[in-house]
Amino acid sequence: MGAIFLSPLYILLNIYVLWRLLRWMSACSRHFDNRGVWIAVILIYTLLATTVLTGFLITREPLHHWLKMIGNYWLGILGITLLVLLSFDLGRIILNHTLWKENHPSRRRFAIGGAFALALILVVSVYGIVHAWNIKVREDTLSVAKYCEIPELKVALIADLHLGYNVGAPQMRQMVDKINRADVDLVVLAGDIFDNEYEAIKDPDKVAAILGEMESTYGTYACWGNHDVSEKILAGFTFDSGEAQEEDERFLAFLDKARVNLLEDEGVLIDDAFYLFGRKDPSKALKMGEDRLPADQVTDGMDKDKPIIVIDHQPLELAELAAAGVDVDLSGHTHNGQIFPGNILLKFLWENPYGIEDKDGMYSCVTSGAGLWGPAMRIGTDCEIMLLDIQFGTENTLAE
Repeated sequence: MGAIFLSPLYILLNIYVLWRLLRWMSACSRHFDNRGVWIAVILIYTLLATTVLTGFLITREPLHHWLKMIGNYWLGILGITLLVLLSFDLGRIILNHTLWKENHPSRRRFAIGGAFALALILVVSVYGIVHAWNIKVREDTLSVAKYCEIPELKVALIADLHLGYNVGAPQMRQMVDKINRADVDLVVLAGDIFDNEYEAIKDPDKVAAILGEMESTYGTYACWGNHDVSEKILAGFTFDSGEAQEEDERFLAFLDKARVNLLEDEGVLIDDAFYLFGRKDPSKALKMGEDRLPADQVTDGMDKDKPIIVIDHQPLELAELAAAGVDVDLSGHTHNGQIFPGNILLKFLWENPYGIEDKDGMYSCVTSGAGLWGPAMRIGTDCEIMLLDIQFGTENTLAE
């Protein structure tokens, strides 16, 4: 429902951008300052701006798929355009009150400024789209004091694939190849495997087969995320019917084909050496009419002398998990903001929005994710695989 509440703001922002575009065109040449040109520009702009809605309403393929993809690119370009225009407006206001001392800039100055703004928008947009296709590898080392039969554990943490209109087989091939080159012991998929609409995945059998090629000593384990619910999506927001939903069997069949072990508020003892526990996502559990196991009960029945690793899509209840004896908490969800300045704003919303932090003796590890949500671009953040080299204590360490 978030898309409906934000729709008036979306309309106003597009009117602002369109108004600035028409003013700039008129400043560039008087040939653009006529009704015919304005009508054509308004029509083209409206068609682009409404792809977010038409892609939601029109279900006939392949038009539906193309409208969805264009709408996702449009959201990113619009965001960059607003940031650039507002920055230019702020700069103009400051200069007008300091250096230029004029209330209205000349036609030529306005045209040149608009050209610079347009060039900047194009460059940043192209960069964001291209950059999003490159999945980087981030490497970190963690030291857990507990003794383990395995002296170290190399974990590939991935999250937020958002398989659908933005992400498919090409990105998954790149990701799997990089994971396999890393020679890891364990692959952890911390939720948001899907982008709500299973139908959005192009050739899901192929994508599942690619994911099934991930190689590790102990296999691949996952938990659900808030987007792993079968719902229609508009501008990144879903529509909740208010009734308890049922699990989409296609999601489960996909994971089975991909050789992914799903953990839903359950844990496993791996190689009699360490525990791995996957939590239910609170948002998904609410929509499914299910309860989520409290954080203080996650480690019940476990030998707390052994290392305990938790997969939790959203980095929540960190202090509670640490108090329960968890050593490492693996999460995603935040995308590290995905597009600047989102990565800065997130610092005010999450205890650990991205990276690795020590929370009361527990490592909270939050990856920016390998995929994309909404706008099909990344600026100031990376699509990534987080490689964690977890080094455990020795018997001699415990004796000391």
